[in-house]
Amino acid sequence: MESVLVATAIELISVCKTYRGNAVVLRDVSLRVNHGEMVALIGASGSGKSTLIRSIAGLLPIDATPSSGAREAGLSCINILGIPMQANGCISPSATKLRARVGVIFQQFNLVPRLSVLTNACLGLLGQIPRWRGSLGAFRHAEKQRAMQALTRVGIADHALKRGSDLSGGQQQGADILIADEPIASLDPSSARRVMDILASLNRQDGITVLVSLHQVEYALAYCPRTIALRDGRVVYDGPSRALTTAFLSELYGAESEELFLPGFDEADAANDASGDGAGPRLDMAAAALPQ
Repeated sequence: MESVLVATAIELISVCKTYRGNAVVLRDVSLRVNHGEMVALIGASGSGKSTLIRSIAGLLPIDATPSSGAREAGLSCINILGIPMQANGCISPSATKLRARVGVIFQQFNLVPRLSVLTNACLGLLGQIPRWRGSLGAFRHAEKQRAMQALTRVGIADHALKRGSDLSGGQQQGADILIADEPIASLDPSSARRVMDILASLNRQDGITVLVSLHQVEYALAYCPRTIALRDGRVVYDGPSRALTTAFLSELYGAESEELFLPGFDEADAANDASGDGAGPRLDMAAAALPQ
């Protein structure tokens, strides 16, 4: 698959997901994330964030039946870089190659405990090398160098020969597109900031598109110019992060909004900082509200 730059990195058209027992988790979700954006995905527990992330990654099939709004056009799909990842309940034949261009960070670390950190990092190349080499762990020198560069970037190159099980939680969290399902949920505040700094660096310096699910709005304000908010499986807000005040979120979520803010957060300071000159992706006042 050729690496072609496409303006729209992620596109969802009327995506629905229903689990057994008619439990509807995603309801007519349509959105676009452009190449080079860093976008936060927020929502209270049970809003559908994890299901949405796994659907975008092609790990979970969406419903086969399109919504009433898309039925006339026959559309219910997820496109990555202009190529179908899945449509109308079927994972696309191109999904395997697409996954090689989409990095996914899960809440769980998903390491192979008995393998070294370096080998675990090399496993991220499985979609880009012949299956037989991946099965045997026969990674080439250039591939190991690439993995070492990644470990160096996140500050754990010294642990390359350790087993995956020997790493701490923060160290285990270690493409054209990067989607992350609450990557900082289980981290201490210092490690959480470091992970978000790395994601922001990948976005700014490497031009990687980042969609990151977050449980606290402070991190969205501090790192992401745009936020998409889910409630009960629907998109209830898609716009500038600076609009996410406690009052606004109370209108969207009611009592559930309380779990989206850390104690002591002053949204007025963050909003003023966001509207000033050169606020950019990193809003200093919002960042100052994060735990030290």
